Amino acid sequence: MANKKSPASGWPIVQGDFHTGDPNSPVAVVTMGSHLDEGAICSAGAAIAGSCKTENLGLEKVIANVISNPNIRFVITCGTEVKGHLSGQSLIALHQNGVDGGKIVGSKGAIPFIENLSADNIKRFQDQVEIVDIMESEDIGAISAKIKELTARDPGAFDAEAMIVEIKEEGGGAAEEGGEVRPMSAEVALIHARMKTIQRTITDIGFYDKYAAGVYGGKVEGLMIGLIVSFVIIGLLLVGHGVS
Repeated sequence: MANKKSPASGWPIVQGDFHTGDPNSPVAVVTMGSHLDEGAICSAGAAIAGSCKTENLGLEKVIANVISNPNIRFVITCGTEVKGHLSGQSLIALHQNGVDGGKIVGSKGAIPFIENLSADNIKRFQDQVEIVDIMESEDIGAISAKIKELTARDPGAFDAEAMIVEIKEEGGGAAEEGGEVRPMSAEVALIHARMKTIQRTITDIGFYDKYAAGVYGGKVEGLMIGLIVSFVIIGLLLVGHGVS
């Protein structure tokens, strides 16, 4: 039997729109924009199953719950894609490419900005799990068969203890309505994405200005020191010439 480890105390550590099954299972199922029979998916052998509506906070919650349970070694992406947010494509892109400057490399989502996960968290997710992509499938039979197939391939728990992530839910690109995450429309999401880009550009300009000011200040300081040294040398030469 494959070796197992204890998940983080109180796992899953982040609450959300999902069901849980056997925490020793190697499979997590993310149904993206679909609301399927997640209880049946867990009964088929998944450790956790639920939707993911957004390509920022939603993905962060998924990753936080995965890396806090070393027994999870496969993540099945299924269900329908979320228009505008493209959370399925974004999760796959994050796993393949990581994040650069807080933005998921290769994501086509409107707001693919990760704020609560460190580089170590993302690396752990990439190393711990294999993504099994059956996006657009809502067939419980097909999903259950894939769970059984992956369970038979269980390599055992990841060789590290549970990793804990604190997820702060301010902003995040989605609104809470009746206890359920309601994603923004594509148009609103696009506006937020452009605002994020502008904010990051302004920050980058500020850093550049500080750097340029430092370089300029260094040049002026260097020039003054050079002039002073030159005057001292000339003075010494003149004094020496007068003495001789």
